[in-house]
Amino acid sequence: MFYNLIEDKIKINNSYVDYIAFGVGSRILIIVPGLSVRDLKGAGISLVLMYKCFAKDYRVYLFGRRHDISEGFSIWDIADDTANAMRQLGVDSADFLGVSQGGMISMALAIKYPDKIRKLVLGVTASRPNDTIRKNINNWVMYAKKGDYVSINKETFSLMYTPPYLKKYKLIMPFLVRLVKPKDINRFAILALSILTFDCYERLSEIKCPVLVIGGECDQITTGEASVEIAEKIGCEIYMYKEYGHAVYEEAKKDFNKRVYDFLML
Repeated sequence: MFYNLIEDKIKINNSYVDYIAFGVGSRILIIVPGLSVRDLKGAGISLVLMYKCFAKDYRVYLFGRRHDISEGFSIWDIADDTANAMRQLGVDSADFLGVSQGGMISMALAIKYPDKIRKLVLGVTASRPNDTIRKNINNWVMYAKKGDYVSINKETFSLMYTPPYLKKYKLIMPFLVRLVKPKDINRFAILALSILTFDCYERLSEIKCPVLVIGGECDQITTGEASVEIAEKIGCEIYMYKEYGHAVYEEAKKDFNKRVYDFLML
């Protein structure tokens, strides 16, 4: 089996959370991905390839979001689900990498369940909404209410990636924006709105584990300033990529993952 890859689901509160596990190491790493119209299910191989540098030292887990949710479902609820999933899998504590909305979930978990996180890396995320985040989320929710996932993808891709990257994949972008289709677009809208109601800025001092913040100065989704204010409030290490934006974890994948790995293995 490819790095002992498992794709399965866990029952939580009369619903299910999809998860992916891979790697052969003795340490545990939990990666919490960001908001996406794409579900975690079926993404195992691509995620192993994305994070294979961790597979020798870690057993890596990635958790999706609960299948059945209703209006008002929050980042704190997702943090509760993550803690529940860890218990069911017999994981007492782990190193964490939270990206974008996944960083918000990881901060909530570190505040509410401090014993669950040994070390924490927060990538291109925010501790509270800002004007840029509000604008983006409101646009995506507007498109979602119309069932227009193509416009969500077009706008997301244009904001996430740098112009050279978009130019490189210009010919396949029209195909990609239609290929990535949500199973439940109303669920996507609820998960998007959970970002607007999340604010843990004043509680960041409650995070006691070692933290590394990684951001992109050209981030058009959460902004680079959002990463800086997290690091300043916590008083932790930060690295900002000058030439990249929100998708730095993809566009500078090798360097990004090495920085995460080096911090976690210290």
